[in-house]
Amino acid sequence: MSEARRRRPREEGGSGLLVLVDVGNTNTVFGLYQGDDLVESFRLSTEKERTADEYGSLLLPLFARRGIDPASAEAVVISSVVPPLHLTLDHLARRYFGKKPLFIEPGVRTGMPIRYDNPTEVGADRIVNALAARELYGAPVIVVDFGTATTFDLVNAAGEYAGGIISPGIMISAEALFAQASRLYRVDVRKPAELIGKNTAGAMQAGIYYGYVGLVDGILERLLAEMPDVKTIVATGGQADLIASGSKFIRQVDPMLTLIGLKLIYDRNRG
Repeated sequence: MSEARRRRPREEGGSGLLVLVDVGNTNTVFGLYQGDDLVESFRLSTEKERTADEYGSLLLPLFARRGIDPASAEAVVISSVVPPLHLTLDHLARRYFGKKPLFIEPGVRTGMPIRYDNPTEVGADRIVNALAARELYGAPVIVVDFGTATTFDLVNAAGEYAGGIISPGIMISAEALFAQASRLYRVDVRKPAELIGKNTAGAMQAGIYYGYVGLVDGILERLLAEMPDVKTIVATGGQADLIASGSKFIRQVDPMLTLIGLKLIYDRNRG
């Protein structure tokens, strides 16, 4: 947490409590900024049927543990790739934080031109990540986000969002193997102790892990050939540490990248 505070680029913003919400298909992360400091973050599972009150009942004890009053929120900013939850999140923000939320959607100022055939197709989280990576690490830069899907997003030398690649996430890939192979059973997805498995579980773990690292590095190798002046490849998302530890190209892991990007966008849209 302290590293995220130290590296966050300064923008002119307020000093009150800012609630940031990053809604992914698997997990929802709540980040709390006090002024320019990221003071806490909470991770909940994303449940499309969960009500605003159910989210509130989970969040209030977490806020209380830190001695933070939700009613002191200056603003609520939401990046979501799960449209069915938007109304729930709107109710959550209004009822528990007393604020109309700012959703990251077309019309919100990001300061990043989007070079995509249809800019509205780009997930909000991808733009938020790309913006944060550009401000933290410079351009050109590549962001690899390990979530339900794994996304590769490129910011070109001009600082523009230049497009990206979407592939199935490692957990989706593993679940497909467990579900479709009758004699194979579910195993923990982790880096195995050795490359060559001496039993079925070890062989599966090696195949899942090194197979996925190969996918990631294969894509990154092609991207670097296309953009040889890339300054940094930064990984984020729930599986970032796992895959980065075996990658030849990923040297930077930033679990707070999306929250930092949300704070930057909020500062640019104040007032």
